[in-house]
Formats: sequence, structure tokens, C-alpha cells
Amino acid sequence: MKLIDMKLNDFINEIDSKSPAPGGGSVSALSAALGVSLARMVGHLTVDKKKFLALPSEIQLEFKDTCDSLIMIKDQLISLIDLDTDSFNMIMGAFKMPKETESEQKIRNEKIQDGTLEAIRVPIKVASLSLSAMHQIPYILKYGNKQTISDLGVSTLMLSSGIDGACMNVLINLPGLDDKITAAQFKKQVDDLIDKAHQIRDEILNLVYKELNRN
Repeated sequence: MKLIDMKLNDFINEIDSKSPAPGGGSVSALSAALGVSLARMVGHLTVDKKKFLALPSEIQLEFKDTCDSLIMIKDQLISLIDLDTDSFNMIMGAFKMPKETESEQKIRNEKIQDGTLEAIRVPIKVASLSLSAMHQIPYILKYGNKQTISDLGVSTLMLSSGIDGACMNVLINLPGLDDKITAAQFKKQVDDLIDKAHQIRDEILNLVYKELNRN
């Protein structure tokens, strides 16, 4: 059964087990998917309100387009919940392959590298998608229902956690990559993702707390 098809309680208990997967990578993808869902919830709770309908039509249209753009990100993040666990299982399966002969060792190592590369690419995708979603939050915050501002704060935290968690999963797998040039490129990409995510997270949260403290 796919993780995304599990009941919530079963999924939580599956994580709380001796099995190393699903682990932090799948949880990071789930965190980010929940963050996007919360941002879209704010959109749903905004578009039918009087204050929103009083805005210029071009702003209403752009707001709706912004929220709609998050649908594809959410769907991709949901699929990555399982893909992260699949990539881990690829590595574990490769380590169990026979290694008695030189030929077997070569094939085994190639499979390990394939699995490692996938275990890096999946969380990189999670982090990249999450950052794209975070960039939409300020616009939703500006025109969104003010009664849901705390939900946007939680959305930002969930997306930020998804990014940091995904990047940690990249970093822990980088030493297993034989191609050190490619590993260095991934490391640079991760550093950039973390820096940008932390910057926009802090900017959004400052705005959220500023608004909340006005009440």
C-alpha cells in the first residue's frame, strides 16, 4: 500500500516503528504538502468575502491564479511522499545484491549509485517545490482573509520545515555519491535553497506576527 493511501493514524504509526522508512524524507514532503494545502485553504476562505470582491478585478484574478498555481505543487509533493521512501528502498535493495565476483560488485555498486542519486534528487525536488510555494505566500498574505493569517504562518512553517528536512536528507546522502563533482553541485544547490528559504520564511513570519500583534 502506498503511504498516501494509508489512514492518518496508520501512517503515523508506520513512522513510529523499527523500519527506517518512511522517515524524515517522506515526512518532509508531507510537511510541505500540508503547508501548500493551508495556503490554498486561505485562498478558499478569501475569494467569496466582501472585502475581496471589492478589490480591483485584476487583483482578484491574480490572487486566484496564485492559489491555482499551488495545485500542481501540492500534487507533486504528495507523490514525493512515496517516492522518497522508494528511493531509500532502492539503496537498501542494492546493498543486499550479491558481491562475490567482480562483475557482481560492479553491478551492485552501479545500483547503489542509482539509488543514492534518486535519494538526492527526490528531496531536492521537495525543497525546490516548497520554495516555489513559499514565494507565493506574501501575495496571499497581502490580500487574503485576515482571519486566517495564523494559518498562513503555519503554512510558512510547514513549508520551511519541508525544505530544511529535505535538504538534510540530501546532505546525508551526498557522501555516498562517487561522482564528487556532481555531489559538489548538489551541495551548492542545497546551500542556496536553505539560504533563500530562511530569508523568505523570516520575512513572512515577521509580517504575520506584525499583523497578529495588532489585534
